Amino acid sequence: LEPRKKVIEVGTDLAKTLDIPILYFDLDKSFIRKDAAFELEKVLAVMQQYPKMTIDIRSHTDCRQTVAYNQALSDRRAKSTKAWLIKNGIAANRLTAKGYGESQLVNDCGCEPTNQSNCTEAQHQANRRSEFIIVSMQ
Repeated sequence: LEPRKKVIEVGTDLAKTLDIPILYFDLDKSFIRKDAAFELEKVLAVMQQYPKMTIDIRSHTDCRQTVAYNQALSDRRAKSTKAWLIKNGIAANRLTAKGYGESQLVNDCGCEPTNQSNCTEAQHQANRRSEFIIVSMQ
């Protein structure tokens, strides 16, 4: 059995700690879908439990589009995630949000300069992620 209580501290990624899968967005969209909202409620609950916690929302894409397109898309998605948390009661000064596009891939599935890749869909999916990094607990 896995312990129900998990250690969180500055630098912890709540997405990994809370076992939050990829926050799915519709193709070329940045609004929060119902399935993503369900996962975000876990982050919301932790932030409500720790009212002085601040987090940095980091959104990432895979490489299949232009660098500029992916940068803009990930930034819209990070800001949409932040707006959802604010709408659900988290103070704006407790959140920062930034998109990183395809600049921080977690594997060797880069596509530049052709936007072509031999990676599997699962490998690309690993790069399409949101991170919720604890910046401060006080």
